[in-house]
Amino acid sequence: MPGIDWVEVVAENVCPGHLPESLLRLRGRGVTVVPHGVALGLGGAERPDAERLAALAERATALGAPLVTEHIAFVRAGGAPTASPRLEAGHLLPVPRTRDALDVLCENVRIAQDALPVPLAVENIAALISWPGEEMTEGQFLYELADRTGVRLLVDVANLHTNHVNRGEDPAEALAELPLEALAYVHVAGGVERDGVWHDSHAHPVPRPVLDILTDLASRVSPPGVLLERDENFPEPAELEGELAAIRDALEKGASEKGASGKGASGKGARERVEVAAGAAGAPAARPGPEGGSLEPARQRLALAQTALLSALVAGTPVPEGFDRVRMGVQARALAAKRADVVARVAPELPVILGAEYRSAFLAYAQEQPMGGGYRRDALDFAEHLLRAGRPGQARARRELRAWWLERSGPEPRSRRPAARLARAARRVLLRR
Repeated sequence: MPGIDWVEVVAENVCPGHLPESLLRLRGRGVTVVPHGVALGLGGAERPDAERLAALAERATALGAPLVTEHIAFVRAGGAPTASPRLEAGHLLPVPRTRDALDVLCENVRIAQDALPVPLAVENIAALISWPGEEMTEGQFLYELADRTGVRLLVDVANLHTNHVNRGEDPAEALAELPLEALAYVHVAGGVERDGVWHDSHAHPVPRPVLDILTDLASRVSPPGVLLERDENFPEPAELEGELAAIRDALEKGASEKGASGKGASGKGARERVEVAAGAAGAPAARPGPEGGSLEPARQRLALAQTALLSALVAGTPVPEGFDRVRMGVQARALAAKRADVVARVAPELPVILGAEYRSAFLAYAQEQPMGGGYRRDALDFAEHLLRAGRPGQARARRELRAWWLERSGPEPRSRRPAARLARAARRVLLRR
């Protein structure tokens, strides 16, 4: 398709030593490839995992990327800081806009900046739920983050629209408060509204309100780049080209409005352009954190709050005080549905073996078993759960599922012998069934 200068890949889906032929062809044509991380959890209470950071750095180097991007979100909670089981959301969840969360996020971003070989940009996320007792607007929160760390911003205008529908937040006010001189690039995406809730699907056409927000942004600053996010349900090329043309039209309209009004970057206390250009060359200097030194008390408070929220969403514990129970139910169902969809993609044999029973069986399993590892581990645990219950009912399907599980749950490394013995014992039980 002509006119495509650059693309994004989900960082966790790329193996640096075995890049797919499609990416190699794109890079050979001079198309820039940016790794977009989804699993780092910079907004979580714990410091970023060193192995995940090393993997992100490796992918940036393998792809020759000019920068890497991640999200202002938390994706896991629990574990040692809370003396509770480790829980995985399998999704990006919002960070409370509080001083505690901001201080922790700033330190986590600095740790990531120090570990990466190229600049980092962070993205605002879409959310179905709001935290009670927030102390800042999204624009104020992101402005302070960029001001204190020098991190670049990936502004997703579709997420601004989602938060407008779901949380009543004005996208124009958010844009007015953002430090747009720190803009790395822009995301545009489609979604769908169900029962008054907007779902940021990346699988539907871009609606007019999202394009209007893009025009507003382009009337304030010239975006270095704009990317159309489409993760599934890809349309025919002509329809995709039409979406790209609509995005270009929205940008041109915004640029003409900026020229007519003389508007510039609108973030409060906007820094000089020369500083932005210098920051793009490497990791910017970190600004000092909060007075008083240690962030451990703030991390502990944030850990407890995030664990309570995530446990209510994936483990059926009581909804924490102050949260909208209806929205929490919508979010819980959305997490379970996404979990079922992703497991079906990473283990496509399971829907084939189980047939029409797959989805209802997985959703019932998800209500009882929160995800504690990645999606591939989840697929194995789901299969084991069914086999232990003597399912599926048809003997042939049960044999096929048992064979699939045994083939993929091979012995653990020698350094984990107790776990290996447990796995072998479990296989012996299942083989006797």
